[in-house]
Amino acid sequence: MPKLTHQRALIYMHIAALLFGLTGIFGKLASVGPDVIVLGRALFAVLALLLFAGYYRHPMVRGLNPSRLLQLGICGLLLGVHWLTFFHAINLSGVGVATLGFASFPAFVVLLEWLIWREQPSGMDLLKVGLVCAGLMLVPPSFDLQHSSAEGLLWALCSGLCFAAVSVGNRLTSGKLHPVQIACWQNLVIALCLLPLSSKAMLQMSGLDWLWIALLGTLCTGVAHGLFVTSLTVLKARVASLFFALEPVYGILLAWYLFAEEPSLRMLLGGTLIVSALLLVQRAPRPA
Repeated sequence: MPKLTHQRALIYMHIAALLFGLTGIFGKLASVGPDVIVLGRALFAVLALLLFAGYYRHPMVRGLNPSRLLQLGICGLLLGVHWLTFFHAINLSGVGVATLGFASFPAFVVLLEWLIWREQPSGMDLLKVGLVCAGLMLVPPSFDLQHSSAEGLLWALCSGLCFAAVSVGNRLTSGKLHPVQIACWQNLVIALCLLPLSSKAMLQMSGLDWLWIALLGTLCTGVAHGLFVTSLTVLKARVASLFFALEPVYGILLAWYLFAEEPSLRMLLGGTLIVSALLLVQRAPRPA
């Protein structure tokens, strides 16, 4: 296997950002409920991550103990709720609004780290929160909850909060377990929780829905996470974090092209503020 160069790592990170941006696209293309989408995504992600771990010989059970399994289980549940609320937001308001609402998670990370770890936010952190809040005020055309865009944004914010909780919670296991190992176990938790509830509906899916969900689980979760982790062996976290600003950009542009979800001027301005906040993130979060 050729040595990973800085240039190749940058290419990997660009590809990962594009794949993360495709998450909402595949979710919208699938004609099944959010619970079925999440179950399928988790199952295919586990398969892809196991293959990735086998290829690079990353252990899946080394370092596990009851305490860490509990931590992985809780974070897995939060990750599952993050996905469920995100795909529900897409159904209500479209890919653009849902993606921008989810992009609020860096602000929630700042708040949760302050509440849980008692880490005082810096001036840059407060600026980041302010930019996100200002951007979110501009994303929906109206804050009337009867309007689907506003309701979808609220669900997307819930998704961002859950993902921020996963990112903060993963601090307990990061450095002790391999990131691919963490992701694999968390996806397994999601699959085990949803199998009793959604397996019947999943077996009744059309062939095309199986394709979209397989692509979502393998490409947007397994492959994207593998490329992300691999690139971090060369790139600094602060460099990697900048690529997460591309995720909503890719998502909105693809939704505009594929589904004619043309963003309004307010939404573009709000998105610019949110992406600006993402560019200020100093630590790379775990992918959606």
